[in-house]
Amino acid sequence: MDWKVFWVTFGTIFLAEMGDKTQLAALTMTAETRTPLAVFTGACTALILATFLGVLAGSFIAHYIPEALLKKVAGVAFVIIGILIFWGKW
Repeated sequence: MDWKVFWVTFGTIFLAEMGDKTQLAALTMTAETRTPLAVFTGACTALILATFLGVLAGSFIAHYIPEALLKKVAGVAFVIIGILIFWGKW
């Protein structure tokens, strides 16, 4: 286990997820259903599966696309998505 990669990943994901729509959805669902354990378990399972699929896809893609190109494509995709959200098209 590369602990440096672990902690950098943890910090990046933790900060990126703070206050996002996932937390708001969990908060709302818990308030509505009054079943925090069920909401917590469902949310954790969904996040684990989504992360697993992202890591799986990243591992596959890394074999075929150079890292520098992948970073540029991801950066451009984020900018495009940001512009679409800003203009209300997403």
